[in-house]
Amino acid sequence: MKHWLFLGIAIVSEVIATSAMKSAEGFTKLIPSTVVVIGYVIAFYCLSLTLKTLPVGIAYAIWAGLGIVLVAVVSWLLHGQKLDLAAVLGMGLIIAGVVVINLFSHSGGH
Repeated sequence: MKHWLFLGIAIVSEVIATSAMKSAEGFTKLIPSTVVVIGYVIAFYCLSLTLKTLPVGIAYAIWAGLGIVLVAVVSWLLHGQKLDLAAVLGMGLIIAGVVVINLFSHSGGH
């Protein structure tokens, strides 16, 4: 069960790091740049711990899929990114894919 905690931390850290990139302005701002670097270090470390239990393809699909959706939502909330119907539908399909993997896949190490 710890692997899900590590995966969750990896996803949240990656979302924080990716979201801070806009504010880092090409790594010209110290604090947001530091958040980016630390966030990615934590994300990849926790993802590596997850891979001790979950197959890399499953862990990465969940990490990337949820990361995409969460970064889009954070960008919408913090940076005013517009999300049209196609973007929202596409993100819904990504979430549906993660749910299918978690509920029905036997390769996910459940």
